[in-house]
Amino acid sequence: MYIEKLKVRPRQVAAVRPCTPQLAAMLACWSASGDYMSTEACAESAKALMSCMRTAPAPTRRHKPTINYHLARLGKTLN
Repeated sequence: MYIEKLKVRPRQVAAVRPCTPQLAAMLACWSASGDYMSTEACAESAKALMSCMRTAPAPTRRHKPTINYHLARLGKTLN
């Protein structure tokens, strides 16, 4: 089926997670020490993660149109 006015937008680039390396370092430290309850062994990674989380910007939620919006929009062109 061909719809003359229908346009498809290209996919957007994946969102960047600001504290991923610090979280990975924390999990790696817990894995290496074998005990995630120990606060002394991974204190440096915990401090780095907490400082990153304090300074990282809050994620914004984007509005996604519902299926009813798209059906109404396409219904005009299909009639």
